[in-house]
Amino acid sequence: MKTAVIEALEKFYGRNEVEIRVFYAPGRVNLIGEHTDYNGGYVFPCALDFGTYAAIRKRNDKKVFMASLNFDLKVEVDLDALNFDKSHDWANYPEGVLKVLQDEGYTFSGFEIVFEGNIPNGAGLSSSASIELVTAVAVNEVFNLNIDRIELVKMCQKAENTFVGVNCGIMDQFAVGMGKKDHAILLKSDTLEYSYVPLKLEGYKILITNTNKRRGLLDSKYNERRSECEKALSYLQRALPIHNLSEVSIEQFEEYKHLIPEEVLVKRARHVITENQRVLEAVKALNDKDLIKFGKLMVESHNSLKNDYEVTGKELDTLVEEALKLKGVIGSRMTGAGFGGCTVSIVKEEEVPDFIEVVSKNYKQKIGYEPTTYITGVGEGAREIDISKE
Repeated sequence: MKTAVIEALEKFYGRNEVEIRVFYAPGRVNLIGEHTDYNGGYVFPCALDFGTYAAIRKRNDKKVFMASLNFDLKVEVDLDALNFDKSHDWANYPEGVLKVLQDEGYTFSGFEIVFEGNIPNGAGLSSSASIELVTAVAVNEVFNLNIDRIELVKMCQKAENTFVGVNCGIMDQFAVGMGKKDHAILLKSDTLEYSYVPLKLEGYKILITNTNKRRGLLDSKYNERRSECEKALSYLQRALPIHNLSEVSIEQFEEYKHLIPEEVLVKRARHVITENQRVLEAVKALNDKDLIKFGKLMVESHNSLKNDYEVTGKELDTLVEEALKLKGVIGSRMTGAGFGGCTVSIVKEEEVPDFIEVVSKNYKQKIGYEPTTYITGVGEGAREIDISKE
């Protein structure tokens, strides 16, 4: 894949003496802590060992040429005229990053860039954050902008919020930009305080199973859930000096939930507040080397997302139900925004082939088509690839 993007760049845009450099950004999966990030709470993601590669070469004008080996569309834009264009499809994500960099006062010339990724598109594993970060890191390095990594992460989130129009929290970009091999990240979304937690899964594997039901965040009820949380918060703020739902303890919620007049808003708030607590319990379980407890918390998380947050749906619920029937599965839950996308499961190594076969067969019987399962390791965050060592 690293050499494929270099060859494609030279094929699409010709050969010359200008150096081509290659960058990489992973996908991410969130192990627990769903829909807490835009509520100021804790999340617990890790970077995956698959992602997006990009080959980049400087130009001496203001033109940017973008292509992807995953899509037919090629795009040419001028750095002086960057605007969201629906027809540019996937290219709006890197274009948004360039626009935010410019808005923040950074200057750079045009370039050619070719992407190739092996993150399933639309699966909820952050293909968008991956292409944003690989673009941001590449431009930062190639043009010597010297931007701090966490600032780059924030700019990529801003690009998705303001340019693409998806009101996502910071978790995806943070996990992709700051990932560390064999570690998950405990991240407090409102302050960006973070710590790395060793993810020692001796004898177990992380399996990600894609429902293969396509869904885009823009089309989902993501923004609706976000506004429901803001409404619930506004009612609780009448009695509590809080800035976000994640500041509320479970005990406080039980005491003051009567202030929220609509049952649906009570349910949304209850999910966020209990999920935030589950993340902290999950980190403690890992530190105590209690994987069984970690798995139980994953299942509790899924049930809360199903019953209180109502973002799972038949496909995700079927995958979790079928997984939990099997020997050697200690935890399974939906991951990502929901409404399709993927589940993440922790499965005993020797049971992995059986898991893939049985879950696929039973899911197809109930849903009508097969899911796809990926066995993943926990990878490094976004970085330059040294092609001389390849």
